Amino acid sequence: MAALPDTAAQRAEFYQRISEHHMTPLWEVLGALVPPRPSSPALPALWRYNNLRPHVLDAGHLITAEEAERRVLVLENPGLRGQSCITQSLYAGLQLILPGEVAPAHRHTQSALRLVMEGQGAYTAVDGERTRMQRGDFILTPAWTWHDHGNEGKEPVVWLDGLDIPLVRSFDAGFSEKSGITTQIPERPEGDALARYGSNLLPVDYAPTAADPARVFVYPFEKTCEAMRQIARTTPDPHLGHKLRFVNPATGASPLPTMGACVQRLPAGFETRPVRATDGTVVLCLEGHGHVSVGNQDWAFGENDVFVVPSWHALSLHARSDTLLFSFSDRPVQQTLGLLREERL
Repeated sequence: MAALPDTAAQRAEFYQRISEHHMTPLWEVLGALVPPRPSSPALPALWRYNNLRPHVLDAGHLITAEEAERRVLVLENPGLRGQSCITQSLYAGLQLILPGEVAPAHRHTQSALRLVMEGQGAYTAVDGERTRMQRGDFILTPAWTWHDHGNEGKEPVVWLDGLDIPLVRSFDAGFSEKSGITTQIPERPEGDALARYGSNLLPVDYAPTAADPARVFVYPFEKTCEAMRQIARTTPDPHLGHKLRFVNPATGASPLPTMGACVQRLPAGFETRPVRATDGTVVLCLEGHGHVSVGNQDWAFGENDVFVVPSWHALSLHARSDTLLFSFSDRPVQQTLGLLREERL
């Protein structure tokens, strides 16, 4: 029942009076604070790589990797412009490093992941170990690890960055530090971490907890593709196709405590049934092409295109050819906090 005119005026005067004491009435905002279901301000969106690539390369002529510290074009959700985020909790951007360049060493409390999209000859160094970056490689830089990038090849290298910047910002827990050196001096040979922690073997005195980030910091695309080829011989799940999640080999948990990543294969002609979940998800097409529906939005997508699925938006995919997708989301932290919900329609 609507308030009587005199009551409405009294309430307005009351709200103004308590505002001077930095208070506000809960009943006026309760519906937005405790909604019956998620209603994200983030919008479904798709970025076509063929349209973005010229702008990414143009950035290479305007500022050096050293000047920028990280030469990245941020993928801003159209519903969250000015906030440098692709969902309420995730950041994404396209990073470019040109031949001969180095992105100097630094570290920060935000966790980061990389998915190499184009080019070869670049490397990432994490806490004293380098790994060469090949297309499709999934690379981690866990929170507060020193990391730098360089390009010793002859062509530009572009990768997708994913970070938990908005999540860390919500806690006011962001710290960063620049190194006194531009490039880390290798302390271990390339492949050392993969051999120690990613070969069904572990150092005898290593006892990680489930929340510890993976010591393995590169998941080679070659191994990912081989796993997907093997499971493609089985019947695909009607909602997911063939979908696997990346894990910390030492614990079986997510490689990073705040972000999880998956790889998904859809055979040509396959169409998934709709599924929705509370984790907003960023998806990159590694191979193939198809059609995606997110909520009431529909797009065709192809190789290197990126799209975002906001929280509680139904997702369905139709593969026009054999298609391989990489995705990342905030699922691990939602699972830890008991917030994750998923519904297969």
